[in-house]
Amino acid sequence: MRVDFLQARWAEFLAALQAAARADAELAAFSTNADCCFLLVAGEHAAEFSFSSPLVVSETRSGKQSFALEAPTAVWEKFFSSPPPAPYHGIYAMKMRVPEFKVSGSELALAQNMHLVRRVLEIGRDLANGVSASPARKNAPVKAGTREPIRGGYVWVELEGRPNRIYYEEAGAGHDLLCLHTAGSDARQFYKLLNDAGLGAEWRMLAFDLPWHGKSLPPEGAAIGDWELTTERYVAAIEAVIAALGLQRPVLLGSSMAGQICLEMALRWGERLGGVIACEASERIVGRTVPWTRHPQVNDATFVPEWVHGLIAPQSPPERAREVWWEYSQGGYGVFWGDIRFYGREWDARERVGRIDTKQCPVIMLTGEYDYSCTPEISRATAAKIPGAQFEVMPGIGHFPMAENPALFLEYLRPALASLREKL
Repeated sequence: MRVDFLQARWAEFLAALQAAARADAELAAFSTNADCCFLLVAGEHAAEFSFSSPLVVSETRSGKQSFALEAPTAVWEKFFSSPPPAPYHGIYAMKMRVPEFKVSGSELALAQNMHLVRRVLEIGRDLANGVSASPARKNAPVKAGTREPIRGGYVWVELEGRPNRIYYEEAGAGHDLLCLHTAGSDARQFYKLLNDAGLGAEWRMLAFDLPWHGKSLPPEGAAIGDWELTTERYVAAIEAVIAALGLQRPVLLGSSMAGQICLEMALRWGERLGGVIACEASERIVGRTVPWTRHPQVNDATFVPEWVHGLIAPQSPPERAREVWWEYSQGGYGVFWGDIRFYGREWDARERVGRIDTKQCPVIMLTGEYDYSCTPEISRATAAKIPGAQFEVMPGIGHFPMAENPALFLEYLRPALASLREKL
């Protein structure tokens, strides 16, 4: 049962949080050389977090805080519950979707220190609910010497008149399933799916890194930081990879920006596809341009993964959530920014999605309950405009279903693939 700290035990909670936070290895690594002081205001209660050496959490207001996170007690009650309901699970989720929540002071300082804020409040949530800050691993360790069935390689394709060396991975045998990664990430997001023996018995699964992403280097002669994704560029890359790898009527699977391009491919390439499974997809997303992802005073190796971490459902296995964080921390300079320009600005299919012929190319849309970027309501509205499209909400899942909780995602993916396979 959750500790009722917001009423009678606030001071006791803060003392316990300070002790737990000081003992946390991840927060210790994050706070090396940190200079951050912020205030959390919950109705009449307040707490100052000062990341000096050591961390100090107290009710005393020093006046040194550079920003404050403010909301009524009822909002923080939801945030600190376990599991918190969407969209009360993260700071940026509440900032976008909860009107009563606000950030006062320097939002630049919040962006610079989001990794500290997220982790210390995450520890607070665990503490408030009697959960160990470092839960025991639930999965049995993989035996040393195990060889995975995934095979990797490179294929050269021509894009915009330049040769591009594209990295791809594949596993399984059967009908082609082409997996498309999210903004700023790469094919590693799909390694759990590619290792699934059940899928591998029926599907030849492939995942590739877009140019500039993962193991696909920028084309020779391209200026560093010059990447910007557009619909035409995206379609051309997918078409080139399909042709180079000799795929036959592949089913496309993608999430977020990849879910959007699945809809575009269904419209343009419908007769040449076996169907699309568009996750976290919509006809149009607004308000998703994030200036802090390419800001000279913000470390994108910590901010970008923190931004996407807030899109993950809080129930997702910690190991998987950390993998998503780590993958995003390795993105190339300006790549996430360039992808989001497509996702949140250039992409607009409001006048076109209704023309998708689902008799020719079946469309299945799946959206996670905790996705505050492309919410279930947004995806449902898009699906309603596509005659014959199927739509389902995935409880307990966020924006990265195949990576953040692959075991749970498979419960939705398997029947979706089975229904498409019947029509091939």
